[in-house]
Amino acid sequence: MRDIRTGNLKEKKTVTVPGSKSYSHRLAIAAALAGGTSILENFLESEDTGHTLAALQQMGVSIEKIGEDLKISGVKGRFAESSAPISVGNSGTTMRLMTAVAALGNGTYRLSGTDRMHERPMGELLQALKQLGVSAESVNRNGCPPVEIQGGALKGGRVDLDCGVSSQYLSAILLIAPCTVDGIEIRVTRGPVSRPYIDMTVDIMNQFGITLRRKGHNWFNVPGNQEYRAGIYMAEPDGSQAGYFWAAGAITGTAVKVAGMSRQSRQGDVRFVDLLESMGCRVRHEPDGITVARSGLLKAMDADMGDMPDLVPTLAVVAAFAEGVTVIRNVAHLAAKESDRLTAVANEIARMGIEVVKTDDGLRITGGNPHGATIETYNDHRIAMSFAISGLVVPGMVIQDEDCVKKSFPGFWTVLERLYQS
Repeated sequence: MRDIRTGNLKEKKTVTVPGSKSYSHRLAIAAALAGGTSILENFLESEDTGHTLAALQQMGVSIEKIGEDLKISGVKGRFAESSAPISVGNSGTTMRLMTAVAALGNGTYRLSGTDRMHERPMGELLQALKQLGVSAESVNRNGCPPVEIQGGALKGGRVDLDCGVSSQYLSAILLIAPCTVDGIEIRVTRGPVSRPYIDMTVDIMNQFGITLRRKGHNWFNVPGNQEYRAGIYMAEPDGSQAGYFWAAGAITGTAVKVAGMSRQSRQGDVRFVDLLESMGCRVRHEPDGITVARSGLLKAMDADMGDMPDLVPTLAVVAAFAEGVTVIRNVAHLAAKESDRLTAVANEIARMGIEVVKTDDGLRITGGNPHGATIETYNDHRIAMSFAISGLVVPGMVIQDEDCVKKSFPGFWTVLERLYQS
């Protein structure tokens, strides 16, 4: 349980956030698919990325920490057998990406996780793998993990893919496509949600020397028999984690800069600053980072968050302080995250005395004067970190299960405390 320290932040603050979780997962897998040794700089060390690294190691990939960097010796997609189940905890990214990677391996792989993971949907990805001739089954026949994948030489072919629940299904197929014999043509039949994450996957593949053709986010053609190129790669600072501290600038009025962030980032979450600007914040794009501060009263807004769903809890907390009714929409798929995130956010915003309505695809939040509350986190890191920010100005905020932040940002509480330091 964490009591949040409330105080008046008078001076401009600069914080540093760790490497992007999304980049780190994908860089590790691309390096494992490469031939030769890659060095990954600014790689995020967290529970989630640790599950991806452990899964790769269990499949025969050599991984070594060299100072602050990570050294990965690629196996060109020739993964070793694993007789023991591969546990991914509650990392949905690990489960979805590694399910596809397992199709390139040898023998049968069983991937499992926490009870919550076993409730998270995978059916569309399993169906896509079956279209490629892979034996891919939900053990409980409900489209959710645990899953069993029969690895082997993958010929490739055409896939019709439903990405209405998760863009990670598409990222998973894209990542393995260059390692097939004939390549893969992908037609997206619904979605995808969270489109910037697809752009991120393609960007990383391009960095590793992979070529492909695409039409927007609905058609992709990846030639086969390509090889990921080993090298030195860097993970950008995490845009989702930056959002908490930009939100701090919005609700406290103190200018908060997140170092290393750039408008040019492939991370869709960087556009969160545009939403804050429309709510009445000053945003400065500087050579060494992006700074946000409230310039007057915060104003409500209507926000389509389909491309940045991870920041819905953060925006909801800011909306609790804004004048008017903020509408958050196009995020029905948040029900399938680490928690039923829409329900969780609605419950905890209401606990702070703020009127909130959960809709079919989002939230309606009537801003006001939030009061202190003990926040249930539902073992969801983003609930914990988003609501912790409100404690900078609202006395009596207590965050339960504070250690759940280790999933993506183990140093969060230390960085938050630094906001009080000169």
